[in-house]
Amino acid sequence: MKHILLAVTGLNPQVITESLFALHQNNQRVDAIHVITTRDGKELIFAHLLAGKRGHYCCYLEEYSIDSSSIDFSPNNIHVITDEHGIEIPDIINEYDNEKLLKKCLVLTFQFTSQTDTSIFFSVAGGRKTMSSCLTLAAQMYGRPQDRIYHVLVSPEFESNADFYYPSKQSRTIELKDKNGQSYFKDTKYAQVNLISIPFISIRNRLSPDLLQEPTDPATLMLSLIKEDEHRLIVNLLTGRLIYKTLELDLMPARLALYAFFAMQKKDCQKVTETCASCTDCFLDIQSIYEKQGEITGLYKKIAGSRPIDEMSDTGITSLNADNYNSYKGKIKSDLIKGFGLYALKDLEISSVGARPNTRYGIRMDKGRIEIVY
Repeated sequence: MKHILLAVTGLNPQVITESLFALHQNNQRVDAIHVITTRDGKELIFAHLLAGKRGHYCCYLEEYSIDSSSIDFSPNNIHVITDEHGIEIPDIINEYDNEKLLKKCLVLTFQFTSQTDTSIFFSVAGGRKTMSSCLTLAAQMYGRPQDRIYHVLVSPEFESNADFYYPSKQSRTIELKDKNGQSYFKDTKYAQVNLISIPFISIRNRLSPDLLQEPTDPATLMLSLIKEDEHRLIVNLLTGRLIYKTLELDLMPARLALYAFFAMQKKDCQKVTETCASCTDCFLDIQSIYEKQGEITGLYKKIAGSRPIDEMSDTGITSLNADNYNSYKGKIKSDLIKGFGLYALKDLEISSVGARPNTRYGIRMDKGRIEIVY
């Protein structure tokens, strides 16, 4: 069995040696170390941990008489979060960065847990809180009985100290600060590093085999667990959200207005069929959508509330054209993926049929499963 330490770090590379030390003190073998981090985090790892014989990682192995060849930890094992162009992200500062972080956590967790001869130690002690949360979520999605989530608790006076990397075997004194900011010195051998096992519930054994073929977004995984004969869609104009399979998604007023318009087109269709999921009679071409601008604007005013109409942009939802219509449709699709996952799109997205210039748009879900709340 290969034991892999998978850790997240930000500007605190010492959590790697602290985690490794804590695992070794608990008689846990580590065969490989993989780290998920940012560009700035990577640079600190190279500068302080993997800096040859002077790096703290190498010093730890030497001090505790551990064969360096027994642990696979090289620059190739540093997994930096990147944007869609492959550019390394310096820090996690917004929702977009967090999406890329979560994807990286899911992909690596899926990759390592797909190997039957591995055991994963998930270290959530480092980085921003969102980094710990994303790795924990990935473990909950794909973790197995042999996998563990660990946090490391370090003595308060040594915690977050830039000069502390592990309790030394030999005498080594570093400068610390007391609660009043006054300097004092203490030997690192007195530091306490405790490994805390965090219980978690994995959903892996409840996932269908097709969802274990490749990494999948959390919304799709969670949605697959909800077993209902009919998955209803509730478009709630009062709360500004969509509800599907008990999951809820907040939509911006302009996007909700356009989506509600299409939901109503489907709901109000008078054609009688056994199921209308495959019927597109209620789908509208772009000119027909423009002609119903008043209905869309009315929905927007209802959702937006007291905001005066003259404050609304003349290039926004109250004045649709080819460019902003496609933009709204694309943003709604992205919202649906984030909220409900890719597998829900076939029911929920604003679909299109027909080739240009005769393309028509609408929602495929059966009208009997749609509820509009005013």
